[in-house]
Amino acid sequence: MSERVLVNQLKQLPAGTVSVSGWVETVRDQKKVQFVILRDETGAVQLVNPATRELPEDADDAAAAALALTETISALSTGTFLTVTGELKHDERVKLGGVEIKIHTLEIAAASDPETPIAADSGLDKRMDWRFIDLRQARNNLIFRVQTTLEHAMRSYWIERDYIEIHSPKLMSSPAESRAELFQLEYFGDQTAYLAQSPQHFKQMAQAAGFGKVFEIADAFRADPSFTSRHATEFTSIDAEISWIDSHEDVARMQEELLQTAIAAVKEKHGAEIEELFGLEVTVPTLPFPRIPLAEARSIVASRGYEIPRADGDLDPEGERQLSAYVKETYDHDFVFVTDYHPEIRPFYHMRDPETGMTKSYDLLYRGTEITTGAQREHRVEVLEAQATEKGLDVAGLEHYLDFFRYGVPPHGGFGMGLARLLMLLLGESSIREVTFLFRGPTRLAP
Repeated sequence: MSERVLVNQLKQLPAGTVSVSGWVETVRDQKKVQFVILRDETGAVQLVNPATRELPEDADDAAAAALALTETISALSTGTFLTVTGELKHDERVKLGGVEIKIHTLEIAAASDPETPIAADSGLDKRMDWRFIDLRQARNNLIFRVQTTLEHAMRSYWIERDYIEIHSPKLMSSPAESRAELFQLEYFGDQTAYLAQSPQHFKQMAQAAGFGKVFEIADAFRADPSFTSRHATEFTSIDAEISWIDSHEDVARMQEELLQTAIAAVKEKHGAEIEELFGLEVTVPTLPFPRIPLAEARSIVASRGYEIPRADGDLDPEGERQLSAYVKETYDHDFVFVTDYHPEIRPFYHMRDPETGMTKSYDLLYRGTEITTGAQREHRVEVLEAQATEKGLDVAGLEHYLDFFRYGVPPHGGFGMGLARLLMLLLGESSIREVTFLFRGPTRLAP
């Protein structure tokens, strides 16, 4: 058997015998000729077979084989996985890549049931029920190639700058702040464990360990009964933490460089495909990103005729969209850092500016949606204890965390960012379900 060739390699090969493997996308079974569109993980190719519909009385073995091949092709169902060996021909008239393969032999690896459970117009929930079939689309395949490039570019950025990659535990003995959004489970008898909603405390521990600069790309869990297009109960979190900072501005500068690098890598590798399949041009952000204090952001939103209903002083989703629209109109930028948050709407471990009383923190909005919270952390244990008490937290329940700070920790800060939200906004999708391999939400645990 010839060595398997990927579809995207065919155009560079000379005419001759090749072997391709993939699944059947469509079959056109005409009287005199049969066409099969075969798709693999890299693209689609047209297969062709001159049809043999009946045998003459003096038919030889070759004629019988031709009839059998025709009948096999006629019976093919969409989704069948197979291997074809045939003659590669270059023909500019062939719209699909300018090549086609004349079938010599066809071997079925696994036949598909003829009735496909989803169609192109199926609803999102139905497609999620049959996600493994839904993912066979070229568009969906590209989403995860883009995701791979994004993650690789971010890892490369960090590794080239001597960051250490960590893998923090996802089982915790005590809740980080409160039990409100934590999954709780039995752990060996009478013990209780919690699924981590963030590596926050552990990446801070790495600062106490003297690691200096760390990052992690890993699962996180949040028991949030939300059904919005941007929330999930299990998601991939992109986190970084760095020592010896002067303020949250050092964290923001690192993150904007990281995002510029990652999006530029996506544009270089996938820009043309994204434009073809998603109908949008990848825009690499310029540096620096705009920065707007929260109080000013609220004034801007109000000037656009929208009154934010939240009582805590933060932006709501529509406020985020209005502010991002203003930034796009004013600065022609897709990103904006919102800074200077009041301590009441920030975690106890965010450092506070002694002059303004505001936290040294930011939210990062991308095309109207928040994707990140970043901050300088409070590293003085006595201040942490006071701020935790002020928030109504049980300091005794935070002992494992507070112990990190009893033996010296450098000034540090970092951010957490949802991978799916970033992908969703980069590709102009309407829901993180579309860009998550297998989505988990309040009503979805399968497949």
